[in-house]
Amino acid sequence: MIKQIRVENWKSFKDSTLYIDPLTVLIGTNASGKSNVLDALLFLNRSASGMPLSIILQGDSNVPGLRGSTDWVCRSGTKQFALEVTVSGGSELSEFIYRLEVSVEGTPRIASESLRRVKYRPRAQTVSSDIFLIRTDDCAPDAPAITAHLYNRKQGKPRPSARQTTILSQLYPEAFSQTLRKDIVEGVETITAALKSIFILDPIPSHMRNYVPLSKELDSDAANIAGVIAALDEAQKQQIEETLTKHVSLLPEKDIGRIYAEAVGRFNTDAMLYCDELWGDQKISVDARGMSDGTLRFLAILVALLTRPEQSLLVVEEIDNGLHPSRSNVLLNVLRSIGEQRHIDILVTTHNPALLDRLGLEMTPFITISHRDNTLGHSRLTLLEDLSKLPKLLASGPVGTLSSQGKLEKALQQEQQSGEAASNEQ
Repeated sequence: MIKQIRVENWKSFKDSTLYIDPLTVLIGTNASGKSNVLDALLFLNRSASGMPLSIILQGDSNVPGLRGSTDWVCRSGTKQFALEVTVSGGSELSEFIYRLEVSVEGTPRIASESLRRVKYRPRAQTVSSDIFLIRTDDCAPDAPAITAHLYNRKQGKPRPSARQTTILSQLYPEAFSQTLRKDIVEGVETITAALKSIFILDPIPSHMRNYVPLSKELDSDAANIAGVIAALDEAQKQQIEETLTKHVSLLPEKDIGRIYAEAVGRFNTDAMLYCDELWGDQKISVDARGMSDGTLRFLAILVALLTRPEQSLLVVEEIDNGLHPSRSNVLLNVLRSIGEQRHIDILVTTHNPALLDRLGLEMTPFITISHRDNTLGHSRLTLLEDLSKLPKLLASGPVGTLSSQGKLEKALQQEQQSGEAASNEQ
């Protein structure tokens, strides 16, 4: 699973690292860079499938481009960015580090790419082995190909590679042909699986109210939520519907007795989402067209947690959007319990003070603040627990209150100013 992602000259960031835990919370003011981090994960996810870099950034008739396209993908004044992801290996004693550098001067091209395997000694923090499974040579900016060296215990077997797609995606099909070394295959498969498992969920309730075809996988906007549920075998469908009902019934909107999806149409190839509302002795059945936005968003998050493959990374921006503040604890309990049960890591962004207050002190190590540099303006990622004044701040109120009052950002600015003053004195 992904342990961390580092971004360099990516959009508003100069050089920052986001650490991924079972539940990671990313907070920060508007325009602080939170969405830019999610865009980096989306870029890596698309690149692992072999999508051309130009389409990832600019889009085409089938795929929307990233926000800002090639014009704003690099930090101001630069024309090249780097993304680096660390993924745990088969055991806690090994990890793979994948680094991708892309030039956007002209047509987007691979500038550099590498894959390292690091092994650690048991019961020690020292490295026992650190080798490059894949590394590339320097090449001219306009060169049509780049030479990759594949680990062979010597200088590396040279392999000319195209620059429009990642070398990782070019090697992935070959990993099943038994022509690559076992250690290279392990690295390529591990990184590819981790990047492909990234799922960025942006539920759009208005898209979820229609009849949809039966589906195997949830769409990023959750428009096909009914099709995913209805397409499951009967045992899975019943189990998921019971789980949905259990958690949604805790929301403060109506007395919901059942959530379910049914195949409809002459050939049962379409589906609709329904809920039964219980009012005293009366039962009223309502389809998705009559459900609230908050309920539909909550259902989308639940279905993603229940249907994504294990070892996935689920990313949700503004996770509590449309949810009643008094039920933040319901949402947190869902994220923690189902995420842990299904071995799914979860990354969320939020502005909601109520949700942050509900996290409790035990979540402090897993909260990251996105903020802007005082003087240069680039974005930074800082772990909340790295704030030297945090104990004093927490004595005056919980995290949500501190965030809503701007005290966290003020403390970050003061620490940066103190650091710059100390550096100038030296």
